[in-house]
Amino acid sequence: MRDGDKINLEKVQFLLIDDNYQSLNIMHQVVVGFGARGVLKCQSAAAGREIINNTPLDVILTDAQMPDEDGYSLIKWVRRKAPEPNRFVPIVLVTGHTPQSKVHKARDCGAHFVVAKPLPPYVLLERIFWSTREDRKFVECDGYVGPDRRFQRLGPPAGAEGRRADDLKDAPAEPNLSQEDINAPMKPAKVKL
Repeated sequence: MRDGDKINLEKVQFLLIDDNYQSLNIMHQVVVGFGARGVLKCQSAAAGREIINNTPLDVILTDAQMPDEDGYSLIKWVRRKAPEPNRFVPIVLVTGHTPQSKVHKARDCGAHFVVAKPLPPYVLLERIFWSTREDRKFVECDGYVGPDRRFQRLGPPAGAEGRRADDLKDAPAEPNLSQEDINAPMKPAKVKL
């Protein structure tokens, strides 16, 4: 997002899920503060599933740690069993704990992004825009359903400033894999027993 860009979230249908009432209200105030009018919120994954089954959504923001069911398993359910088009909705996981293992877990269950609490409003808005604008395809196979994880570490989307000085530092000058190499792990293989 660049300075001067106009945003309009007025017609975007959000679902916010967090068992902590204060955190849920903070998420609500952030998205409403950016102009969102269609905001549904609930305090459990079970209530979230009900909404997901019955309401077309544009963005889901869910907490990672909830007592009845965590956000990771909710996201997995959305990607595999939710009705279309909600199976493909951008999902941002919000959590107070962001070790690399949890970020990988969020990625592997089908989340688009992880945002650490406390929620910086600008970062949350930027991640919402990135996930709704990005052109990553969805992958559906036995072990994974979600946005394609196979992309080089080239930093944030074009036109957006990176948060790390080394975003582009390790990027290869030329493609380091052919499309055939990228597709190979997804192809069925014959195995002799």
